[in-house]
Amino acid sequence: MFDKILIANRGEIACRVIDTCRRLGVKTVAVYSEADAGARHVEMADAALCIGPPAPSASYLDIGKVVAAAVETGAQAVHPGYGFLSENPEFVAALDGAGVTFIGPSAEAIRAMGLKDAAKARMEAAGVPVVPGYHGDEQDPGRLEAEAGLIGYPVLIKAVAGGGGRGMRLVERAEDFEDALESARVEALGAFGNGDVLIEKFIEHPRHIEVQVFGDGERAVHLFERDCSLQRRHQKVIEEAPAPGMTEEVRAAMGEAAVKAAEAIHYKGAGTVEFIVDGAGGLRPDGFWFMEMNTRLQVEHPVTEEITGVDLVEWQLRVASGEPLPCAQEELRIRGHAMEARLYAEDVPAGFLPATGRLERLRFGPGRVDTGVREGDAISPHYDPMIAKLTCHGATRAEARAALARGLAETEVAGVVTNLGFLGRLIDHAAFRSGDVETGLIGRDLEGLVAPADAPELLALAALATLGLNEGVPGEGFALWAPLDWPVVLLSGETRMDGRVSAYGGGAFSVAIGGAVVDCLRRPGGWQVNGRMAQARAEVIGGQVQVLGAEPMVFTLPDPLAVGADAAGEGAIVAPMPGVVRSLHVRQGEAVKAGDRLAVMEAMKMEHVMRAPHDGVVAELGVAAGDQLEAGALIVRIEAEA
Repeated sequence: MFDKILIANRGEIACRVIDTCRRLGVKTVAVYSEADAGARHVEMADAALCIGPPAPSASYLDIGKVVAAAVETGAQAVHPGYGFLSENPEFVAALDGAGVTFIGPSAEAIRAMGLKDAAKARMEAAGVPVVPGYHGDEQDPGRLEAEAGLIGYPVLIKAVAGGGGRGMRLVERAEDFEDALESARVEALGAFGNGDVLIEKFIEHPRHIEVQVFGDGERAVHLFERDCSLQRRHQKVIEEAPAPGMTEEVRAAMGEAAVKAAEAIHYKGAGTVEFIVDGAGGLRPDGFWFMEMNTRLQVEHPVTEEITGVDLVEWQLRVASGEPLPCAQEELRIRGHAMEARLYAEDVPAGFLPATGRLERLRFGPGRVDTGVREGDAISPHYDPMIAKLTCHGATRAEARAALARGLAETEVAGVVTNLGFLGRLIDHAAFRSGDVETGLIGRDLEGLVAPADAPELLALAALATLGLNEGVPGEGFALWAPLDWPVVLLSGETRMDGRVSAYGGGAFSVAIGGAVVDCLRRPGGWQVNGRMAQARAEVIGGQVQVLGAEPMVFTLPDPLAVGADAAGEGAIVAPMPGVVRSLHVRQGEAVKAGDRLAVMEAMKMEHVMRAPHDGVVAELGVAAGDQLEAGALIVRIEAEA
């Protein structure tokens, strides 16, 4: 076993490798960019070295810098994680030249699987079934279009050097082929520096099932399958093991094919053989075809670890250090079922666009959590916006799904937009519950998966928090002639929602917003909404109104007292109605953050918390505690920081 290794990666996979190394007594060296100086993986490692500016090309992808760091720190081996340099044969060759072991396959094995067309030809020769298609060298558009016609539409155009869905186009009609080919080539050339493509038959009811393999350079074993059919934009969202509907006959056939693929290239280490599977009418031994092989550890490896009890990183370290395969095929067993959900900082309604921001709150529900961030960390624009992977295990698929549902529901993220609510709706989808999964599910039902069914109730909680009514307001009452009510505004990006909150006394409110009227009653344990206890809650965190729970929402904190502010001047906090200043919480000249409490005002038997609309300094105090105010009177003026 190695004494010290360097981890040529960042984020959750770097932390994951460090966890295993700690258990085995192996010292670790982290490399980091200037943007990651305070990152979790840097804090966890025994030593750390800065290798450049934030841009990956100048740090994590710079082969010379990473190899030099390994030599300088005395690391005997390098674990590449996944992404970055993990499938770069030149990196492996550079480490070999420096006398440092690469924890993974040989450069030759990586090259063998690096181009999809060459890999498929090699797999066909090894007896592994491949998708019908054209994988030839000739790239003339006329030849490619003719081959597509022979294969039969629909077809997929795929970049030979591609991955992650880039350079891939679905063509359903012959008349669309020319435009799709040009689009795929342009994208492939920009992403990979190689515009060549291959043509494959499109499977109309496809499932994405992959097999985890592990080799020692001569022989290999498989650690069963994972179903990764739930994808958006060709990126995996939820993975599970074993695959729903899998039979022992099909599992044996897929496992045998995956082992053949690994042994054909003398594979060493952890790898994944990916198959496209025809899901129409159930799984069958002749209904799967080789797509590609990922010559590294996969993001979704935790589900395999959960059902087998194997630590794949430990296996990687042992085999790379010269030990034989830890066990034979017949010693491996499946134990229960596991599911993994990828929690991302991304805006789902906007098309899964990556999001940035500071994690003002980060609390995970029960289950295995793989993460590279902590509460208070920032999601950087420079790297993948994954926050964490949550993996849950159960004796059955239903138990694993229920455990994951609970884990997601009890996870809280504030400060950045996430896909948390989308994940919760996805695993509650009727087709997913039944195990009827295929790669088109998300795209087909996206509208229902994006919008939460209980949006009015969640908006009501946000409205109450916006007005400071979460905080146990004393002296709630009502006027004899009418309930008390206030306007409320919720801001989400460019979207503005106007509503009204009415108070009836005794903690009872009616909230009209989002086209609905919601009855809310404050209870000791939270809010009762339309007669039942709400599973979510809303708070003002980091200057934003955050709805926390299974359906998170984020709203910009508006200035609820902006009525008349224009007359009072920029940065003015004014009284929205006649009332009395009960308390002041700031002094003139004091620095404040967005959302900080400034003053409490009582008006019409209700207390109102006034908060800073933005960071700044208290430039002026217009009142003292006990003052009686008229509507529009200046309370505090906040001067924005220069």
